[in-house]
Amino acid sequence: MQDKKVVLKKGKETPIKYKHHWIFSGAVQSVSGYEDGDILPVYSFGGELLGHGYFNKKTSICGRMLNFSNEDPMLSIKKNIQAAIQLRNSIFFEPKTNCFRLINGEGDLIPGLVVDRYADTLVIQINTIGIDKIKEFILKTLLEELKDKISCIYEKSVSSARKQDGIEPFKGFLYGKEKQKVQVLENNIKFSVDIVNGQKTGLFLDMRNMRSLIKEISKDKTILNCFGYSGGFSLYALSGGAKNVVTVDISKDATASAIENFESNGFDHIKNKIITADVFDFLKTDKLDYDIIILDPPAFAKKKQDIHNAQKGYKEINKTALSKMPNGSLLLTCSCSSYIDEEMFERILSAAAKEAGRTLKIISKHKLAQDHVINPCHKEFNYLKSLLIYVY
Repeated sequence: MQDKKVVLKKGKETPIKYKHHWIFSGAVQSVSGYEDGDILPVYSFGGELLGHGYFNKKTSICGRMLNFSNEDPMLSIKKNIQAAIQLRNSIFFEPKTNCFRLINGEGDLIPGLVVDRYADTLVIQINTIGIDKIKEFILKTLLEELKDKISCIYEKSVSSARKQDGIEPFKGFLYGKEKQKVQVLENNIKFSVDIVNGQKTGLFLDMRNMRSLIKEISKDKTILNCFGYSGGFSLYALSGGAKNVVTVDISKDATASAIENFESNGFDHIKNKIITADVFDFLKTDKLDYDIIILDPPAFAKKKQDIHNAQKGYKEINKTALSKMPNGSLLLTCSCSSYIDEEMFERILSAAAKEAGRTLKIISKHKLAQDHVINPCHKEFNYLKSLLIYVY
């Protein structure tokens, strides 16, 4: 590393000085020979050391900063892992909640790395070749810091980002006794998490606070939970005293998981229907006579080229719901598409309301889950949008 370095073009050091983690290929003046994933010191055009990052010739984001100082970058990674664990320990108190995001990429100053904790199990997601090359160091550090609290580590690195980085998807157990499912608690609600076959790392931890919001307003209400996955919103609504909840998801595995979670929590999944169906079709055929409707679809725009189709998709699904919802009902509508920002999402909702002939009042906006920390110098990962809307 001492013989290799990256030098930025004149004036391109500003984002790095503001502690933004990404370096685009067009910002690089020169770089000596290196292998993809190598960690290199980064200098300004004037020769100032800006920090250290790992680099990849295959991607437009060619560098990702690991620190912004002259400190050994491996020591910086270790310190950032320690800081991430300490933060979560100060927020979450077992046994009420024993599942949360432990490391959130750039938010915890370790770009390319996600670690979720499910009770005594860690699920890690590695999205870049730079992190993949130091995986053993990361595992060693996690085990040192968590000691006897962890019995299993599973890697689930299957994101499209890996293909862009030139590395193959990978799934497999890295440490401890192999298991497919883990029983966890989130705010004293029981979930069975399928770490091997479930979506993402097994549970959508980022919507925890929005689930809590639904619990607060569900007493004696009828609820429709669309894209219900393993029943998270439904379980919270029923624990909040909802009169009746209908859960819809296109995946048979998801609805089977929802049934399992209903039974674990003592909720009646016969009275509270769990339906395997395409949500778009369901919204078109159902009367939608509910007090609260929840629309939490998967990302419609996974890349920039998807924005136009995503806008159409969000507009269609919200317009369909709004056109039939009763006066005085509530709509919780969400987007996890990073390419659809909050302003654009609100414009889409306004257009949907206009075509549906409805008036909307925004009651509440997205409440960030505390474990999904965001680096204020790197806001690209502030991807979630949620609007709780009064419809009349």
